[in-house]
Amino acid sequence: MSRRTRTARRRPVAAAVLAAGAVLLPVVPASAASGADQDFVIEDPRITESSGLAASRKHPGVYWTHNDSDDGAYLYAVDSRTGKTVATVTMTGVGEPRDVEAISLGPDGNLYVGDIGDNLGGTWDHVWIYRLPEPAQLRDQTVAATQFTVQYEDGPRDAEALMVHPKTGRVYLASKKQSGGRLYAGPEKLSAQGVNVFRPTGADVDWVTDGAFSPDGSELVLRSYLGAKAYDWKGDGSLGEPRRLSAPLLGQSESVTYTADGTGLMYGAEGTRSRVVRVDVEKRDGEGGEGKAPEGAKPPGAGGADGAGGGGEAGEGDGKSTSTAGLIVVGVAVLAWLGLRKGRRGAK
Repeated sequence: MSRRTRTARRRPVAAAVLAAGAVLLPVVPASAASGADQDFVIEDPRITESSGLAASRKHPGVYWTHNDSDDGAYLYAVDSRTGKTVATVTMTGVGEPRDVEAISLGPDGNLYVGDIGDNLGGTWDHVWIYRLPEPAQLRDQTVAATQFTVQYEDGPRDAEALMVHPKTGRVYLASKKQSGGRLYAGPEKLSAQGVNVFRPTGADVDWVTDGAFSPDGSELVLRSYLGAKAYDWKGDGSLGEPRRLSAPLLGQSESVTYTADGTGLMYGAEGTRSRVVRVDVEKRDGEGGEGKAPEGAKPPGAGGADGAGGGGEAGEGDGKSTSTAGLIVVGVAVLAWLGLRKGRRGAK
């Protein structure tokens, strides 16, 4: 199905989500300062379905992203100071990507790209992970990638979250399911020969659209359409009790990553001129650790062409409380929209 057809189908419900947010939702963080690692808008008209974010380690203030389908084997380096694409990387050696949903940087300096989406409810018997070195120079270039074939021990799954642990280099996937989603661990080392079997860790997670480890590896953040949660990382794949984080509602909320220095979380979404919003990470003492909204913050708007992000503002509020009614309205609208979105792609 073409991107134009999918966009037309999801506009009515996305518009309902944004309309509800404009009236009922609380203020979400927007950084007052300009510069690297602050809020920005992705200006590149080619990037209409940004589904993953990864903070560069070699290039401060730069974020890697990609479209989730119908685009090809491309990665884009976006400068958070300007929102402009400063490099386009074409991966070779990976065939034709099917549904790229996630990107993460490993401790080995490699980018890991998850071609792991399956919106037909988990019907593909295998998916792929691509690995390539993060380029040392920011310029348009072609980079050879290694392709890994992936299967789940308990059968096919739809997934949108790939996380590489920053200390061990082990790759984890989280299946996307409204209830009963699971966290999966890959082999200690991926192999380009044969199949890499990902096994459930025993941790149940729901409705995950992306995830990220903190730079020190002590915490895992998992994002969903309506929020984000942080978990203490136990090291064996088990998770501590979830802590709800302050996260912006951005239409089709698809991505999250820590800043390279670990002081902030960057939340992104699909859509033409979609926004990436920073939420500062607070140091935890007791039950703290939630992101802190700056004083006078305004909500990110929906502006883009398909209503899933953009540069405008959706309204104002005092930022002190969450409207339960607003969240219910948004939740109903999002779930209805997801019903339309399900099955939008078949195997290619």
